[in-house]
Amino acid sequence: MTILLSTLNARYTHASLGLRYLLANMGDLRETTQLQEFVIGAKTTDVVERLLAHQPRIIGFGVYIWNVEETTRVVALLKRVAPQVTIVLGGPEVSYESQEQHIVQLADYLVTGWGDVTFPALCRKILHGPKPLMKVHAGVQPPLEDIKLPYAAYTDQDIAHRTLYVEASRGCPFKCEFCLSSLDKTAWPFDLDAFLAELESLHARGARLFKFVDRTFNLNIKASLRIMQFFLDKLAAHPDDPVFAHFEVVPDHLPDALKEAIQQFPPGTLQFEIGIQSFNPEVQGIISRKQNNDKSAANIRWLREHSHAHLHVDLIAGLPGEDLDSFARGFDQLVTLAPHEIQFGILKRLRGTPIIRHTQAYGMVFDPYPPYTILATDRIDFATMQRLVRFARYWDLVANSGRFANTLPVVLGNAPFANFMALSDWLYAHTDATHRIALDKLAALVVQWLGSRGMAGDEASTLVDSDYAGQAHKAKPKADAKAVKADAAPQRQARHLAA
Repeated sequence: MTILLSTLNARYTHASLGLRYLLANMGDLRETTQLQEFVIGAKTTDVVERLLAHQPRIIGFGVYIWNVEETTRVVALLKRVAPQVTIVLGGPEVSYESQEQHIVQLADYLVTGWGDVTFPALCRKILHGPKPLMKVHAGVQPPLEDIKLPYAAYTDQDIAHRTLYVEASRGCPFKCEFCLSSLDKTAWPFDLDAFLAELESLHARGARLFKFVDRTFNLNIKASLRIMQFFLDKLAAHPDDPVFAHFEVVPDHLPDALKEAIQQFPPGTLQFEIGIQSFNPEVQGIISRKQNNDKSAANIRWLREHSHAHLHVDLIAGLPGEDLDSFARGFDQLVTLAPHEIQFGILKRLRGTPIIRHTQAYGMVFDPYPPYTILATDRIDFATMQRLVRFARYWDLVANSGRFANTLPVVLGNAPFANFMALSDWLYAHTDATHRIALDKLAALVVQWLGSRGMAGDEASTLVDSDYAGQAHKAKPKADAKAVKADAAPQRQARHLAA
């Protein structure tokens, strides 16, 4: 009576926390339940063959925005070659607007929302009767103390090679309409003593990389301080074997007590993900986002100047009510705050999120296929949105990669958004690609672009080489002075036309 829990992760290094919660809470079915994860891009027939090798009675799939299309193919093939296997779906992608989804039509059962209690109960009925008549089962939300924590389900292989996801709380009190957490009524904390005991066990087994998925880690400062002290104690006891912790924090809530704790972390041990999303107060109001922009900016500046925390700050392009100029101003403001990474995201319409209510009023057009990216609004047309998409990709390659640390400030100058957009447009015009650009080719292109902006070829080559020389690559870009000179005039015209 084998039950399989499966999903297709975005990368091998990602370990599914949701599936491990289900595994930990199977109760009397725990001994006959196994977990088998795959990575997107795997061949569908190979996935199905490996699943069926266990001769399962039930397969439960975790379905997310990044794997729904491939999981649909897996389920369709399973229903053809092994119709006797019962397929149960769960996860955020199928918990909302489920009736229209092909994967739901193919499957036998669907658990929406929280599955910790509902999925095991459904499995018992499937195996022992009475067989459930209803296809869709709304997940029951139990008190958190009734949920068995999943961290023992991380294997030694997981600890050695994968990111360990943990959570001290579930839910979020904020109502940002682009986020599924906006549907939560509040945030619910797990018992902190029990949670810290689990972290202690993981650390004793060799875990050193912990990524918290809490939406609002710094909401309850007392709990935040206890968790941070746990990591500080480990750093003090094992300075030669440090831990690394990643937290998502609210940008405008950084009291002095938390600052004091943050300052104690040495370099390379602490990362904050900070969601700014937009600096435009009108846009914030439209999407029900409460944020003190002045405090947020001051806190980012303080973290950058007075802590060793690595700062990963998010902006979202395509929000209702935001035009290109407004987004550019927000981007430029964020650049001046100098976070280590700016995650330039494009709005996506996650199923179930309230952002859909603005569709008509703001002319929002979304891609009908995952990941449901915004294609146009009444303020940003399709062609401009595609330029922003390319900007985001090139920003990852040039800025967030850290490979052009000396060159990037020169590229950005005193108009960061406008200048990098010019580089982005130029790169696309010369490569017709945003992926699979080799580093040596990218470096040579940056040299050429700097020349097109008036920098002497030797100077551009020396600047880029000062970054590139530190990379583990043998080849180095060489400026072609003739090509730079010949390219300068027409590309200067092209930039004006593109703008």
